[in-house]
Amino acid sequence: MQKGFARPGYFFLDGKGIIREKFFEAKYRERLTGNSLIAKLFLELGQEVTETVKAPHLQLALEQSDATGIPGTRVTLVVEVRLPPDVHVYAPGTKGYKPIKLVLDPIPQLERKSVDYPPSKMLYLPAIKERVPVFEGTFRISQEIQVNTGADFWGSLGKDGKTFTMMGKLEYQACDKAMCYVPTTVPVKWQLQVFPLDRTRAPVDIRHK
Repeated sequence: MQKGFARPGYFFLDGKGIIREKFFEAKYRERLTGNSLIAKLFLELGQEVTETVKAPHLQLALEQSDATGIPGTRVTLVVEVRLPPDVHVYAPGTKGYKPIKLVLDPIPQLERKSVDYPPSKMLYLPAIKERVPVFEGTFRISQEIQVNTGADFWGSLGKDGKTFTMMGKLEYQACDKAMCYVPTTVPVKWQLQVFPLDRTRAPVDIRHK
């Protein structure tokens, strides 16, 4: 049935015409949005801030690549964390401390991909003579969400689509040079409006014969 189907994909070329990145999906129904692709290549350019949250010892900006989608769309959700000077949080992989962690609640119609964390830096703690991976300053945590492509889901959308609220939490423990503070959990949320696929056939004169 799918023989000869075109599969959507992207090539990223530099100024000399050399291919630096390529993005293709195995299933023709699954595809990155343009904004989500930009978010992969230039993280600071690909999102729209939807909410800012002031939390203990840091500030959060919640961003997403797209506010709308269709079945098969991949949307990027981002938490931008802004830490004051001399404050750090522990990165994943830290032993004996509570690392920062983004956890989204499951929604059957939206598939959660793995969470992407930025590269950490090693911080030496002279008081205990340990080196631990941490994040400092401003950094971004991102997660892709893919909209269901099943026929049953398509049929449930109706002509006006549905709005899904994606809720979760950010867990972390902030520390400065003098002490580590009590571990904290901050609620986070995004909204995505999903529209049905456009099933209107192409005009007769441009259909394949």
